[in-house]
Amino acid sequence: MAAVDDLKFQEFDDAANLLAANPDATTISIDEPAEIPKNQHSRRQDPGREEDDELLGTDDSDKTEVLDRIKGSVFPVPGKNFVRLYIRSNPDLYGPFWICATLVFTIAVSGNLSNFFIHLGKPTYHYVPEFRKVSIAATTIYAYAWLVPLALWGFLMWRNSKVMNIVSYSFLEIVCVYGYSLFIYIPTAILWIIPQKVVRWVLVMFSLCLSGSVLVMTFWPAVRDDNRRIALATVGTIVLLHALLAVGCLAYFFDAPELDFPAPVIPAHNVSTVVTRSR
Repeated sequence: MAAVDDLKFQEFDDAANLLAANPDATTISIDEPAEIPKNQHSRRQDPGREEDDELLGTDDSDKTEVLDRIKGSVFPVPGKNFVRLYIRSNPDLYGPFWICATLVFTIAVSGNLSNFFIHLGKPTYHYVPEFRKVSIAATTIYAYAWLVPLALWGFLMWRNSKVMNIVSYSFLEIVCVYGYSLFIYIPTAILWIIPQKVVRWVLVMFSLCLSGSVLVMTFWPAVRDDNRRIALATVGTIVLLHALLAVGCLAYFFDAPELDFPAPVIPAHNVSTVVTRSR
C-alpha cells in the first residue's frame, strides 16, 4: 500500500511541476469506466423495444392514456374528433385487444346466464353450458374489430387518391377507434342478463348512440369534403355495420327463440284386461 501511495504522490508532483512550467497544459485523469444504468443499457441493446412498449401499452403512462381513451369512448365530447383528441398519432393495440377479449367472454357468459335464468324453475329444463358461444363471439367481435377497419382504411386511401383534401387515418388509428368504441358494450352485455326485452332494447339503443357517435364524429371529417352522396353513404354504412353487430349479438346470444322442451314420455306398462261375458 505504501508503494502505491508513493507512486500516486509522485504522479501528483509531476503534474504540479508540469502545470508550473506550462500553465496552459491540461491534465487527463484516467478513472474506472462509469457503470451504465441498467435501463439505459437495455435500451441500447434493443432500440425497438421502446416503440413496442408504446404500441402495446406496457408503460404506466400508456396505461393511464388507455384509461383516458376508454373514458373518451364512453363519454364522447360533442363535435370532437376521437383521433385528434385522444389518439394524437399514437395508436395502441393494448386497449382494443383487451376490450375485445373482455367483450367476448362477457357476451358468452352473460348469454349462458340469461338462458339459465329464463328457464329456471322448469322441471323439464336441464342446464348445459354452451361453450361454443365463446368461439362464436370471439370470431364475430375480432372479425368486426379488424376486417371492418381494414376495409374502411382501404376505402379512405382510395378516395384520398381521388380527392386530395380528404383526411386520411392510418390503419392502426382506425383499429384503435373501433376497439375503444366497443367498450360500452361490456357493461351493456352484463345488464342484458335482465330478462326483460324492453330493457334490453333500451340498453342496446343507448349504447349504440354513444359508440356510434364516436365513430361518426371521427370519420365524418375524413369524408365530408368528398362527394355528398359518397360521404353520407360511407357514414351510413359505418353506423349500419355497428348497429348490426349490437343487434346481432343481442338477438343471437340473449333473445334466441325459447325452445319448447317436450314432456317426458312415460312408458306404458302392458296390462292384461279380463273380459267377462254376462249370461
